[in-house]
Amino acid sequence: MGLKNVWDLIDWDKHRLIVSRIQTRIVKAVKNGLKQTARGLQRLLSNSLSAKLIAIKRVISNSGKRTPGVDNLLIDTPRKRWETLKNLNLPEYKAKPLKRIYIPKKNGKKRPLGIPAMHDRVEQALDLLGLDPVSETTADHHSYGFRKVRSAQDAMGAIYNALRRKDSADWILEADIKGCFDHIDHKWLNENIPMNKKKLKQWLKCGYLEKHTFNSTNEGTPQGGIISPTLANMALDGIQDLLADNFRKTDKIHFVRYADDFIITGRSPELLETCVKPLIEGFLKIRGLELSEEKTMITHIDDGFDFLGFNVRKYKGKLLIKPSKSSIKNIKAKVRDYLNANKTRRTDVVIAKLNTIIRGWANYYKHVVSRKVFGDLDHAFWQMTWKWARRRHPKKYKGWVKGKYYRRIKGRDWRFMEKGNPQPLILLGPTWLIRHIKVKAQVNPYDPVWEDYLKARWKRKQLSGVATRLINA
Repeated sequence: MGLKNVWDLIDWDKHRLIVSRIQTRIVKAVKNGLKQTARGLQRLLSNSLSAKLIAIKRVISNSGKRTPGVDNLLIDTPRKRWETLKNLNLPEYKAKPLKRIYIPKKNGKKRPLGIPAMHDRVEQALDLLGLDPVSETTADHHSYGFRKVRSAQDAMGAIYNALRRKDSADWILEADIKGCFDHIDHKWLNENIPMNKKKLKQWLKCGYLEKHTFNSTNEGTPQGGIISPTLANMALDGIQDLLADNFRKTDKIHFVRYADDFIITGRSPELLETCVKPLIEGFLKIRGLELSEEKTMITHIDDGFDFLGFNVRKYKGKLLIKPSKSSIKNIKAKVRDYLNANKTRRTDVVIAKLNTIIRGWANYYKHVVSRKVFGDLDHAFWQMTWKWARRRHPKKYKGWVKGKYYRRIKGRDWRFMEKGNPQPLILLGPTWLIRHIKVKAQVNPYDPVWEDYLKARWKRKQLSGVATRLINA
């Protein structure tokens, strides 16, 4: 039997169950304060065949599977998968330097990414299987970024709950950590992250190659590593308990974090400036981090603030969450740029790509006050497609262009849809807006006590998705 056939015959459900059972035992040990037991279970997991197979599958299945590291090697054949399996978690393991690349940010600047070699990604995925249950068990309840079963919508739900009442806090500290991933202190990570210290040091100190030049890494955890978001989350966990220990209920302190972005509410700007902010600065300093003075600010709820692409503001005492102006500007630019870059591409291809972009944006914002914004965007997209169509046929009159590129569907005229193509450009206006039901703050996906709750939540989400597709059909 060929190697490919052997790989295809792997019983993945069986191996996931084996991994899950050990992860459950890790959670139980952590909850009972049995650190050495938890550490022993982590070692058991990282040495198990099941965990190694799951780690390989994760790396070869994600979007970066065709992006090699500095060694230009991929795990793209069954033989390479089995070779990787054989060489995982060896005592002599040494991580390769990262490959430094830059990706564009929304503000026009570029963000550095460190791409690990494929084998190093699998090693990280393997150890993450044992570290993540610890992280989830000890995490701040109102931390929502890079965590299973949590989302940006859950973070916004927490903010809504904290600010929606008439007697809620009126002031918000918008915190911005300066280069969080780039500056986390290695000594702090080594002393506080419960995992294989030798491996952790390898990943933190492996350096990176840029234009064939080696650069050492003495601080930070690389953006691009599989385990990095969990390391960053664990470094920032503890703020919620710190605030709870130092303030009373009457101070109206609420904390919501998504990755390295967070807000803290308070009853007055003086409380946030003179009491809360110094406390946070001291917490961060121990970890090698600091707040950005330029981007950290205190805002009144009537003026509103932006968080994760949403705008949060009270209008005559009523809290409304809407898509932010910058996010609206970005989606318009994304559609416009795609049309400008594809002036001669087939219409059905253009519509398919635009539908993917627009549908993703709609799904992100369908849980907040978006009706007017959705309608305005439909009009803006119509203007863009009309300009695109007219530019393709400058010598044709308007009626001819309309007849070729637009149809009347279900009583709506001017639907962008070329004759013979069954798929029109989707409309945002009819999108079914439904309040997102926030995940319970204490939920732990590795703890069996939450199994029924998470199953019911998943079913509800599936039904919501089906209903949305029917509405937009």
